[in-house]
Amino acid sequence: MTSLRTTGRPGLDGYNRAAKIAALGLGLALFATGCSGGDSGSDSSESAAPATSSADAAAAGGVTCPENEGGKGEDPGAKGDPAAVPASTGTTDVPLKIGTLLPTTGELAFLGPPEIAGTNLAVEEINTAGGVLGKPVEIIHRDSGDTQTDIATQSVTNLLSQDVSAIIGAASSGVSKTVIGQITGAGVIQFSPANTSPDFTTWDDNGLYWRTAPSDVLQGRTLGNYIMSCGAQTVGMIVLNDAYGTGLQSNVKSSVEAAGGQVIAEEMFNEGDSQFSSQVDAVAAADPDAIVIISFQQATSIVPLLAAKGVDPTQMFFVDGNTSDFSDDLDPGTLEGAQGTIPGPFASDNFKESLLAIDPSLKDWSYAGESYDAVTMTALAAEAAGSTDGKAIAAELQGVSSEGEKCFDFAGCVTILRGGGDIDYDGYSGPVTFDENGDPTEAYIGIYQFDADNKPVPSRSEEGKL
Repeated sequence: MTSLRTTGRPGLDGYNRAAKIAALGLGLALFATGCSGGDSGSDSSESAAPATSSADAAAAGGVTCPENEGGKGEDPGAKGDPAAVPASTGTTDVPLKIGTLLPTTGELAFLGPPEIAGTNLAVEEINTAGGVLGKPVEIIHRDSGDTQTDIATQSVTNLLSQDVSAIIGAASSGVSKTVIGQITGAGVIQFSPANTSPDFTTWDDNGLYWRTAPSDVLQGRTLGNYIMSCGAQTVGMIVLNDAYGTGLQSNVKSSVEAAGGQVIAEEMFNEGDSQFSSQVDAVAAADPDAIVIISFQQATSIVPLLAAKGVDPTQMFFVDGNTSDFSDDLDPGTLEGAQGTIPGPFASDNFKESLLAIDPSLKDWSYAGESYDAVTMTALAAEAAGSTDGKAIAAELQGVSSEGEKCFDFAGCVTILRGGGDIDYDGYSGPVTFDENGDPTEAYIGIYQFDADNKPVPSRSEEGKL
């Protein structure tokens, strides 16, 4: 069961909640929120998203979505003072070494830069605070590629040969499925900042697989409920036929149907396909009120075909794999008024500035917070375990995420740990709070609206529990 409610962005006093209920069915309550939560996919979080009038929306496709409320990210809480961190009470002969398996090539290559910047920022802050167990943390980056290549397997083999304790990645659920056995079978933690397939919840991973992104049970139901709150009665879907795409498809469909709607067209395509005319023709012929496009960069080919069929952008809904900056890919205005979801709170100005100091070329923030948190929590769990062994670290990850004193970065949290206290880490990806399966039990889902430049800007944010 997933419950959704409106929230303000968490601060030192906890997570503020305010909202109004919309009837949604299946025991889910979707709350309309004001300016809160998670910009993980836009460089324009302070911009006003394009407003769509009820008349325009009705004329376009019979959908009238809730009024755009904008959104501005906030820091999760006060950071600790690196200069005031006490010396570690433990020691290690083997410094903590972290590998990354993040995309620099393939269909998800656009996700690589913010994720890599997030991991590098975390390591920089950890080492400024004195490192883990008295030694600096080392990070080694390798490419994950996508499911059309064998790059991930080669990268994991290389990382394991360098005796890493944890591997941050992959971004793609499909890629993670190809290497999870290789990683966890070696006694190494796999910690993904972006895997959302529900399959990982019950995966036999020896307790070594963790993720800071929520299962698509949450994102899919949030998107489906939001589409129904826009007044749609019929929905069409164009779906990538992999673990990521079908997981989202299932959960969007279940929430649409539970709220009384119908999914009247579902067209699949495979990774590596370059022609999408048959899928677009079939969905357009069904004439749904709303169309959900579940893809990665394939959206740059799918969207113009939909537009040529007369589909208005306000009828189009996207997901985290394609709610991205398309200003260089599509003609201005092509996506104006379209909407999409990305898990995670909106990135704060401070966080963006810190990321830009790491990588000045960044223009997208997708999963940067989740990547930062994965590294930070790995380091804190190693400190709590007094060990850099992967299994020992994994045994502490759930504990550092809950039922302790709130803290928001490595310096602040490790100060508490070294003073004999217990911590509850809340980060840039949200409150985290792992369950026994390594899944976050609560998370934010940001809803974005594309502007005239085809850039997604914050519209509203939903907090959900799984």
